[in-house]
Amino acid sequence: MSKEKSSVKSLLLGKWNTKTIVGVAIGAALFGVLMVFGGIKVATNTSLSSAMVVVVVVGALFGPLPAALAAGLGNVIADLISGYGFWFDWSIGNAVLGFFVGLLPLYGARIEDGVFQVKHAIIYTILCIIGNALAFGVVTPIFTVLFFSSELTITWIQAFSAIISNASILVIVGIPVLFLLAKRNARATNLSKED
Repeated sequence: MSKEKSSVKSLLLGKWNTKTIVGVAIGAALFGVLMVFGGIKVATNTSLSSAMVVVVVVGALFGPLPAALAAGLGNVIADLISGYGFWFDWSIGNAVLGFFVGLLPLYGARIEDGVFQVKHAIIYTILCIIGNALAFGVVTPIFTVLFFSSELTITWIQAFSAIISNASILVIVGIPVLFLLAKRNARATNLSKED
């Protein structure tokens, strides 16, 4: 039983080494740049952003905590680049979303081993929708009130737009990316087994 807890814990935390740290750093930087320059505006300060693909890749390769860090720190970098001030409520929301996106190994999707099937895509889709709703429908508004004590009308509009736009990118673009990564890694694994 303690082995199960340990393995779940290790799946949630990810395997931390130099490769993971570099992956999170590059992921955060890419996320930040793409949040500012790689999106189509859908509402006030909310975009249909290609940055979400970065979270998918970091989550697939390194797990939930690294994906959360890449998304959360990436949002801080985006705030820094844009020059409109820091919105830590949204940074925390993006970190929560990144964690949900990175839960892949917890339900058997092992991208590094070439394992990503239709059942994994369905679970991934459900978790992306739940993660988005929780991150931007609950967590971000709570931190908006805590940090800024401000009216939530604009936050709710932005949150609704973020939930729809993020889920669209994560599902429509993310699932093919996960299948391609798994296929590539399966080929690489088969080559190394034959050698």
